[in-house]
Amino acid sequence: MDPQTTPTSPSTPDALNVLGFGDSTIDRFVDRGTDYPGGNCVNVAVYARRLGLDAAHLGVFGDDDLGTYLRTAVAAQGVTVDHSVVRPGATSVSTLHVRDGDQEFLGYDPGGDAVGAPLALDPALLAYAASFALVRSSAYSHTEAELPRLAAAEPLISFDFSDEDEYRAPAYLDRVCPHVDLALLSCSHLDEGATRALLAETVRRGAGIALATRGLDGAIAHDGRTTATAPARPAAPGTMSDTMGCGDAFLAGFAVSLLRDGWSRRAAPSPDALERALRQGSRAAYQQCFVEAAFGCGRPAPAGTRSGSGRESSV
Repeated sequence: MDPQTTPTSPSTPDALNVLGFGDSTIDRFVDRGTDYPGGNCVNVAVYARRLGLDAAHLGVFGDDDLGTYLRTAVAAQGVTVDHSVVRPGATSVSTLHVRDGDQEFLGYDPGGDAVGAPLALDPALLAYAASFALVRSSAYSHTEAELPRLAAAEPLISFDFSDEDEYRAPAYLDRVCPHVDLALLSCSHLDEGATRALLAETVRRGAGIALATRGLDGAIAHDGRTTATAPARPAAPGTMSDTMGCGDAFLAGFAVSLLRDGWSRRAAPSPDALERALRQGSRAAYQQCFVEAAFGCGRPAPAGTRSGSGRESSV
């Protein structure tokens, strides 16, 4: 980590800092025989820290060896984990295989029930979360019930809706969008017309800004008044490590740019700020292509799990 600016202190609500609230997991690359730390909310916190902001993760770690490894790896990136909790049980594991730079998901072990149960925000944790400029959560974190109180406490909220249909259903959007300032939607499987329609619907149902990442087709942002686009920055064939974390890196670059431009509940981004944020997101996603897994820190996977075989499914 070599931030270009000195991170601000998280002790005041006006500080530029980011909290990842929710999921963490192990990404097991069977072709490499390597385990890596990861998870949407962990990744964004790490990327925000690398961009020069203070960052923290608030979530649940297992008390097994993988959980200790995951928690230690996140803390080693300069991301504060002091308010996260450790629960008895196994850590979740995503199993992947990389082919030509793209990761293929082979399966998911959710780990222990207690570890997978969401972390409720008691008054102390709610006050802690409210001290951040931006709180990032996701559909995989099961934090939906906490969003109304979190939004009322006034930090900006970013939420990752992933790419699955169940998280695009009207009932789900109506539950989440009114409490979200920045919605991230993975739209590589949609054409541009369908993507724009989804962004407009997400904003219409309450989100402040909707951001779609579309892989090599670039990205689109919409806030109900302005629609801005940015092309992708493709890596040269054979040069990239993998695409793990590219969407999270885009979100981090986009959000950090907006925060530095003065984005807040009282100050919506200007059209110029949206376009600038898209460029910064594209740059961050491009740079992420040359990083192993989400943020490196790999270690050998357990014996018996290092195999390139098995049924594969792409998402």
